[in-house]
Amino acid sequence: MNKTYKYSILIANGVNLGQLGSREINIYGDVSFEEYLDELKAIHPDCKFEYLQEDDETQLAKHIAKAKDYDGILLNAGAYTHTSIILADAVGATSCPVIEVHISNIFGREQYRRESMLASVCVGSISGFGLDSYHLAVEAIKKKKNKNIKL
Repeated sequence: MNKTYKYSILIANGVNLGQLGSREINIYGDVSFEEYLDELKAIHPDCKFEYLQEDDETQLAKHIAKAKDYDGILLNAGAYTHTSIILADAVGATSCPVIEVHISNIFGREQYRRESMLASVCVGSISGFGLDSYHLAVEAIKKKKNKNIKL
């Protein structure tokens, strides 16, 4: 029996995010993204999540540029946030609204992390709430869709 979902969301994580739970625990915590994704699915049973973790910038960009049938994309590009024109172009090419997501508060960290190459092509940015930044982004997508507001 196929379950019908009200929302379809792509979560696209970039470089080094496959190491969540074991890398820089003092900044990113000790929970892997796969563990958190199970929690996110339980909190949002009305959402169908597709999850992609890709360290290769070009492959991540290709996947995002081709995305079209989602209510929204949550993009945590990791370090590519600060350097990637390729990803910015891919976000600009997709017809899906993209929310930039960060686990840490990038504006409270090193100076080079405070600039985002993606912010101008995303509908919004959420950072600094740990893994719950993803939950907040899902809430934003759902709220906008329920009110029929174009993101």
